[in-house]
Amino acid sequence: MPVRGRIVRISGPLVVAEGMTGVQMYEMVKVGEAGLIGEVTRIRGDLAYIQVYESTSGLRPGEPVEGTGSPLSVDLGPGLIGSIFDGVQRPLPLIAQEIAKKNPARSIFVERGVNVPPIPRDKKWHFVPTEAVRPGDKVGPGDVLGEIQETPLIRHRVIVPPNVHGEIKWLASEGDYTVVDPIAEVESESGVTQIYMMQRWPVRTPRPYTQKLEPTEPLITGMRIIDLLFPMAKGGTGMIPGGFGTGKTVTLHNLAQWSSANVIIYVGCGERGNEMTEVLERFPTYKDPWTGRPLMERTILIANTSNMPVAAREASIYVGITMAEYYRDMGYDVLIVADSTSRWAEALREIAGRLEEMPAEEGYPSYLASRLAEFYERAGRVVTLGRPERVGSVTVIGAVSPPGGDFTEPVTTHTRRFTKVFWALDTALAYSRHYPAINWITSYSAYYETVADWWAKNVSPRWLEDRRLVMDILTRENELREIVRLVGTEGLSEQDKLILETARLIREGLLKQNAFDPIDTFSTPQKEYALMKMFVEFYKAASEAVRQNVTVARIREALGRLYVDMMRARFTIPNDKVDEIEKMTEKVVSIIRSLTGGGLT
Repeated sequence: MPVRGRIVRISGPLVVAEGMTGVQMYEMVKVGEAGLIGEVTRIRGDLAYIQVYESTSGLRPGEPVEGTGSPLSVDLGPGLIGSIFDGVQRPLPLIAQEIAKKNPARSIFVERGVNVPPIPRDKKWHFVPTEAVRPGDKVGPGDVLGEIQETPLIRHRVIVPPNVHGEIKWLASEGDYTVVDPIAEVESESGVTQIYMMQRWPVRTPRPYTQKLEPTEPLITGMRIIDLLFPMAKGGTGMIPGGFGTGKTVTLHNLAQWSSANVIIYVGCGERGNEMTEVLERFPTYKDPWTGRPLMERTILIANTSNMPVAAREASIYVGITMAEYYRDMGYDVLIVADSTSRWAEALREIAGRLEEMPAEEGYPSYLASRLAEFYERAGRVVTLGRPERVGSVTVIGAVSPPGGDFTEPVTTHTRRFTKVFWALDTALAYSRHYPAINWITSYSAYYETVADWWAKNVSPRWLEDRRLVMDILTRENELREIVRLVGTEGLSEQDKLILETARLIREGLLKQNAFDPIDTFSTPQKEYALMKMFVEFYKAASEAVRQNVTVARIREALGRLYVDMMRARFTIPNDKVDEIEKMTEKVVSIIRSLTGGGLT
């Protein structure tokens, strides 16, 4: 029997109910006559403290509260890809359709208490059973029973749920089934369990796997400063902190559009409505750069805007990561982008205040760090459960919006503890129109050595060496800026002048990237490295010339128009003509060497 109680106190999204003896922590409950979705966050005697994921306006003390007997869970099955959900996995387009049937004038609003299944129960999917499993075979968690062509880009693998094992008594033949039609029966000591194409899984419980692997393959983003200098690995964790106007949202859009992941999950967590609207409008128009198909054929959008109840922000993060783990278990590489975790932390702060919990630094609850750790630690590259053996990954990238661009505030500080890539957006770079505004001095990546083998095998064995040289040049330039402010460039040695000149070329011709230019918006690894190699070879040849008393001014004069062409190559030479960059490199080196009586070797 479900637990039944009644409301005794209402404080914004927090509801206190009495008579709730027997309810469990994190159990999902229905609040009030409207049946609002809520989650138990604290139990004291027979009192249950519930955070409600919908507006509590109009609720009154005395209204009923009913437990469901299960924690907050999500539906996992075919039909997720291409969908748009709110923070508790309600399908927004389907809700609009249902409301429009009753009152067309209200179709743009999500009514309270609306209950629409996340995955349509009446839609049929073509199920093809695997030949590796037959009735009488033993199966366990994660074993693949069959496949469904969910979208042209995603073959949805129907797998045995993590808590089911036993002998296959019956497996459905090839045909069309809904997600509520059984497709298999498994017999164990506890009885017969029916398996469906759809599973339910509690969002706060990580899905199990066999083994965690080291992230050794880079997540190619097409953004040169990321791929070359501060790479992300598949299964890695990263953060993008930045103040207002530094380009967090555009950077995240580019990551979602161009990344070499199989599945993209974009979580808009407490973002402004206009920014989320832009996501909802633009993403359906994007094309997947790797296949040419619509991007939504491999994307899930979760829209939880700032005008929605704050409690749902926390839920949206967990809903997104649970979906990501589900597709990881099929053997896919999944990228989840959260914009932004600062809004989630603010929701935690508000809920904690209403629960009258002791505040920690800047009013955030003392468990802020542990909640952030729980989220980011669900990333990883893993060997999944079941047969055949599969390797999948979940890459987590969270945006952080520190007030006033202060990177010492608690959310930024704690997030840095649990992420291995730090892409620091710089206000000064953004105001100077340098995009992406990732500061190459304060940013870092812990993955550049683990992905070096991939770059060596697939692009160039010199990638790691050249990357280090570029970083050395940029670091040295940053040191020289202080000297230049004091004595000017005339007081520098020719070698230091060359450092400044090369750094300028690298900044303008390599690190700068126009997200709206059809050529410059995305670079293949081959083009990325070709551009970096060009500036490295320029520096090496010019350094030798300087040692033989050739001035930097003389080198620039000799290169003439070619000097400008080097900086413009990023948006004048397309990805399929990398050989033109290599020819330009040879020409540059030849001209510089001719100044010392040498030539191209």
